[in-house]
Amino acid sequence: MEQSRSAVVHQYSFLIDLPRQTATRGLKDENMNPYIAQSLSIAISSLALFSGSIAHADEAPFLKSLAGSWNGKGTVKVRVNAPTINVTCRFKSDTTAASLSLDGKCTSLAIFSRVITADLKATGNRYSGSYVGAGTGTAGLGGQRSGDTINLGITWAKEVNGDRKAQMTIEKVGASGMRLTTVDTDPKTGKAVVTSRIDLRRS
Repeated sequence: MEQSRSAVVHQYSFLIDLPRQTATRGLKDENMNPYIAQSLSIAISSLALFSGSIAHADEAPFLKSLAGSWNGKGTVKVRVNAPTINVTCRFKSDTTAASLSLDGKCTSLAIFSRVITADLKATGNRYSGSYVGAGTGTAGLGGQRSGDTINLGITWAKEVNGDRKAQMTIEKVGASGMRLTTVDTDPKTGKAVVTSRIDLRRS
């Protein structure tokens, strides 16, 4: 991919140098200016489109690896100071070359039942979207991927645990595993608390 990028840059590099070469030689042909401007415009547009396609393609294999049906278990805390609940979860993950949609449900007998969804759009390795799962409405998501993990900041629709901020990670684990984790801050101690951790396997 880097070779392709270099080839495009090399292909159009003479257009960037052309005005300087023209000035150095003392050429005053004004009829050349429209050609230079048009050529530079084409070169810049081509490079932008090429760079965009590279960024788009880079995320496609990673996102595709998260597609499918998933089952697993984990733990959930309704609030940072609440008891830990053991849950069983099922998720369906739909992906495109630039998006990820998680739709699932976690339950614990008659004690706990919650629908959890996350919808993300990718621009290069940057992600943004929405999340439902804390019982306070639709939250905003934003962050980026590092290796096999998408690191996201959460902005809750309402205050949760004293503020509207938390963190989420969506991690690919091996060839057929995925881990969803949310972390919030205890307002009394200032310490980070894992409020949910769900380990899933492709079914």
